[in-house]
Amino acid sequence: MKPDLSRGYLLLEGGAEFGGKMAEPDLRAIELAGGFDAPIGILPTAAAPDHNDLRAGQNGLRWFHRLGARQVSVVPLIDRASADQPSIAASVQNSRLIYLLGGFPDYLGATLAGSLSWQAILDAYHAGAVVGGSSAGAMVLCQHYYNPEANNIVAGLSLIPEACVIPHHDTFGKRWASRLAALLPGKTLIGIDEQTGMIDDGPQGQWNVYGKGTVTLYKDGEARVYRPGEIFSL
Repeated sequence: MKPDLSRGYLLLEGGAEFGGKMAEPDLRAIELAGGFDAPIGILPTAAAPDHNDLRAGQNGLRWFHRLGARQVSVVPLIDRASADQPSIAASVQNSRLIYLLGGFPDYLGATLAGSLSWQAILDAYHAGAVVGGSSAGAMVLCQHYYNPEANNIVAGLSLIPEACVIPHHDTFGKRWASRLAALLPGKTLIGIDEQTGMIDDGPQGQWNVYGKGTVTLYKDGEARVYRPGEIFSL
C-alpha cells in the first residue's frame, strides 16, 4: 500500500495512447480508480491549439468504453476561461480517473496552472483519485517540462518533484535526453516509451511499468532501464 493514504495515484504514459499495449496501464488505472463504474474525466486541453480537441476527446471516449468503463465523459476544458468555470471544475473534481490527453505541453501547463480546475484536480487526487496523462499530459505533471516549440524548460505543475518526463522515448524523445540533462542538472529525467505507462502503485509508492516498452531514468550521468513488471523509485 502507499504510505500516504491521503493521496491517490499517478499515471504517466509515453504516447501513442488509445491502442495496443496501452490497455495494460489504463486497465490498472481504472481498477485503482474504483473499477468500471468509476467516473472517468478526459481532458482534451492540450489538443485545443490545433483544433483537435473534439476528435481527440472522442478517441479517448471510445477507448475507455472499449476497455469496459461505463462512466466516461469528455470535459470541455479547452482554454483558461473554461478552466476557471465552476461547473467544469466540479466535473473534474467528481472524476475518479482524470486523464490529460497529449498535444501542446506549454498550452496545457499554462491553461491549468493556478486555475480552478487545477485545484479541483488536486482535491480529487488528495481524495484518492487517479491523475494521469499521456505525452504532454504526463509532461506537465512534473516539476519541470520541456517545451519543444520554444526549446526551453518550463515550470510544471509539480505533482512529481525534481523530475521531467521525456515522452515518445523509443521514437524521437530520446534525442532530447542529453540536452535536458544539461539544462536540469541533478534532476531525474523519465523517458517513457510509446504504448507504455508507469503508475506509483508499488510498495511504499514505488513505480510499476506497464505496457509495451520500457521506462528509462536519467540521473547524474547514468541511465537505468526498467521493463514491464519491474518496480523502481524516483
